[in-house]
Amino acid sequence: MVFKRLLGSLGVGGPTVDTVLDPGPVRPGGPLTGQVHLRGGTADFEIEQITLELVARVEDEHGEEEREGAVLFDRFTVGGGFRLAEGEQRSLPFTAHLPWETPITELYGQPLGIILGVRTGLEIAGAKDKGDLDRLTVDPLPVQEAVLEALGQLGFGFKSADLELGHVGGTGQRLPFYQEIELTPAAQYAHAINELEVTFLASPGGMDVVLEADKRGGLFSSGDDALALFTVGHEGVEHRDWNTEVDGWIRHLVERRAAHGSYGHGEYGAPGHGHHDGHGYGHADHHHDGGRRSGPSTAAIVGGVAAGVAVGVVGGMVAAEVVDEIGDAFEDEEDED
Repeated sequence: MVFKRLLGSLGVGGPTVDTVLDPGPVRPGGPLTGQVHLRGGTADFEIEQITLELVARVEDEHGEEEREGAVLFDRFTVGGGFRLAEGEQRSLPFTAHLPWETPITELYGQPLGIILGVRTGLEIAGAKDKGDLDRLTVDPLPVQEAVLEALGQLGFGFKSADLELGHVGGTGQRLPFYQEIELTPAAQYAHAINELEVTFLASPGGMDVVLEADKRGGLFSSGDDALALFTVGHEGVEHRDWNTEVDGWIRHLVERRAAHGSYGHGEYGAPGHGHHDGHGYGHADHHHDGGRRSGPSTAAIVGGVAAGVAVGVVGGMVAAEVVDEIGDAFEDEEDED
């Protein structure tokens, strides 16, 4: 038995873990459910703790240099404090709630190139276990879907999506990174915008929608960026005319920048930030008559999404093997397809 325990401490003959997430995508702020399947090793082991870790590949830009890594952005304890007998099989159901700012990985079933994973770890007295890694698929919240659908209806097209290490100033952002969804401009704004970047920062009370316009040089004093922040609630999504509302946001972003000059990243610079000012800037949680449309524009917003994986990166990095495992997990799934 002592020899078996020694082998276990070297990772030989120890317990193994396999986490199976319940089928279907999850949503930011929503429950993540599944089961952790344990198989005992060649001896009895004390399972001290079973943890689930949410990890993401994120971009970390330092000047012209771009690094790649993984960020651990939440951790849950789902079990532990029991003895797993030699060869014993045990399944533990779990429910954990995702952070509200969890990035979305797909839209209408089309992948956006965002890599998220659920890593399962065992803390075992006298043994090592490398754990288990599963891909996490996250659908948008109704407000996020409504805004993206409206952008598609207005003629904006999907270009790419990534996760950026850092914080958006002037917001209540909690995660160490934020998601950028990059869109090609609609025809009516192509003279002023090269690219539109959309960032969603959700919370239980509502959603901050940050719009950043990468503008063409020459129209204004320079070709730099302009930002605007709009806040909407989670309720009454189906009762709003999102096409009109979102178009008003874009027009205000362009017109305000033209009238008042550049304001830097995180400096929204508009009166009534956090309050509706009559121009759709700041707090935009108001209702319009009419409903949100859905239809052909769905393809417009997701058209051209690559089947492969987007770039990822991070600071406060998790061990390099985690990054490799996330990438390998994705590549294995692609090979199976």
